[in-house]
Amino acid sequence: MVISLQLDSETPLYEQLRNQIVIGIATGELAAQEKLPTVRQLADDLGINTMTVNKAYSLLKQEGYIVIDRRHGAKVSPRPQDGPDPSPQLEAQLQLIIAQATIQGMDQSHFQTICSQIFSKMTYRHSNA
Repeated sequence: MVISLQLDSETPLYEQLRNQIVIGIATGELAAQEKLPTVRQLADDLGINTMTVNKAYSLLKQEGYIVIDRRHGAKVSPRPQDGPDPSPQLEAQLQLIIAQATIQGMDQSHFQTICSQIFSKMTYRHSNA
């Protein structure tokens, strides 16, 4: 997976990194149980501070996207058996995105079309076994 950070963005680097890893998991670029680079290795590859990578990994762990083992490093979390209901945080984020789209003049039909196009790129699926 190629990670590209925008150094001049208003979005903090750790958040950009977190977001790209989440998208990588959802699109299948990062598989369940796949080992992630070490904090030091990823920081060196991206030319950023190790604390930035550490903060992104900590956030991803807290959110359940990755697991961290001191001996084996960070891995993408195994796929859960059953999908939980959306978290209140996800609903709040969606509400904000929909509000921004509405303010920019987007109607519901256009918004849903864009959402469908983006959703179709996501390959992550919960197993029913």
